[in-house]
Amino acid sequence: MRDGLTLYCIRHGETAWNKEGRYQGQHDIPLNDTGRAQASNNGQKLLRFGLDCGTVDFAASPLGRARETMERIRAELGLAQDTYTTDARLKEVHYGVWEGQLLATLSETDPDGLAARRADPLNWRAAEGESYADLLERTISWLETVTRDTVVVTHGGVTRVLRCHTLGLDPKTLLDLEVPQDRILVLRNGHMEWLS
Repeated sequence: MRDGLTLYCIRHGETAWNKEGRYQGQHDIPLNDTGRAQASNNGQKLLRFGLDCGTVDFAASPLGRARETMERIRAELGLAQDTYTTDARLKEVHYGVWEGQLLATLSETDPDGLAARRADPLNWRAAEGESYADLLERTISWLETVTRDTVVVTHGGVTRVLRCHTLGLDPKTLLDLEVPQDRILVLRNGHMEWLS
């Protein structure tokens, strides 16, 4: 990302699978009522912040939960809900055979995979899935196309790798980075802040 540019990174609102602690990955799970409220509230935060909508781009993952979040944000900003771009590179990491599984039961169903992920969060991948290194590569390829300040609605994994990359963090910290659905992560010039 070029110096001087700002990213307003927003994780999609809550889904039933988020609430259950279930890995979604690229499964297209819709927002629940809490998630819809979070999305609208994040739009109100941008409005209070004084975002100049005429000087920013809007981009989202093509998965439904991210698109609905973006559309609710844009509605709060008084913008047409459907005039933003989507990019497949902003999809969540593909968790392969872990998708649909509960985090709470992985210690029983895949203890070796869980231990391997903790040991090397950047390079580990579930069977039939992606690693965070794969996700980082495709996220950086998207980031290289960003030429204006951008509001981006995406997923927890993408938010983590964007934060690691733009702030120069150790990739081993990936899994420790918080990815709230009710706050906006602002990244600019190697620094971050939360709008909450």
